[in-house]
Amino acid sequence: MSPQPLGAEAHALPRLRWRRNLVGSRVLVTGASSGVGRAVALELARRGARVLATGRRGERLAEVAEAAAGLSGGPVLHAAGDITVPAFRRHLIDMATTQFGGLDLVVAAAGSGAIGRFSDATAETLTDIMAVDFFAPAELVRESLSVLQAGRDPAIVLVGSILGYHPLPLHAEYCAAKAALRSLAGTLRAELAADGIGVLLASLGPTESEFWNHLLTGHRPGWSSGRAMSASRTARIIVRALVWRRREVLPGWRAKGFALAARFFPRMIDRSLRRRMRRSRWPISSR
Repeated sequence: MSPQPLGAEAHALPRLRWRRNLVGSRVLVTGASSGVGRAVALELARRGARVLATGRRGERLAEVAEAAAGLSGGPVLHAAGDITVPAFRRHLIDMATTQFGGLDLVVAAAGSGAIGRFSDATAETLTDIMAVDFFAPAELVRESLSVLQAGRDPAIVLVGSILGYHPLPLHAEYCAAKAALRSLAGTLRAELAADGIGVLLASLGPTESEFWNHLLTGHRPGWSSGRAMSASRTARIIVRALVWRRREVLPGWRAKGFALAARFFPRMIDRSLRRRMRRSRWPISSR
């Protein structure tokens, strides 16, 4: 059964100055079939939001909807498709408008990666990574703005990475996309403030996900290690930051430490990475 559009009483909820009320919020979450996107969709549903979850794998989205069935929010709707396709993005916005009566929050959590030397990669790899990690969220935001402007206490959440602060070797395409996303968040934050649309950038460190299982090229480097933060804990931190109207959040001490080192000690990071690469089977130079 499809949920009915929110009534006027839901939009009459008070807009608190310091906290965002998520009860009744109408949310679109991309990348919701696994990892942080899935966890954010469930956390928002737990807090009383109505969620439209999207991703490539329909069976996984159905599992998300089933997992949310016992939570306090309304049923989680879902639609499988490719977020890089303009027609599908428009379909999602139309679906949210039809089923929910509008849209209050857009969470862009879909992502993709590739591992390998930039000199050995192809133009197609760069295009594919930028399409998923930057162009798709940027265009989804652009296409959602007119609907968000009519929403209740609207906001945008962009799920980025600490690699947007400082790049790592063998991650050139991913780092470039996340740096661009971080820059976009800053621009949007300034431009949309007058429209009352908040912008939260979540810069993630090592996080539990299927990232390494679905690389476009390459495999996980041996020097890339460390205990990842759980997706559920990361989601709680992101949603809490959304509630408290934060501009950016770095979940976990590893993310905070890396961002701090990127600002004050970038050469230290580079030296450490060169040592790790020398100890691994990845050559520093192919020449």
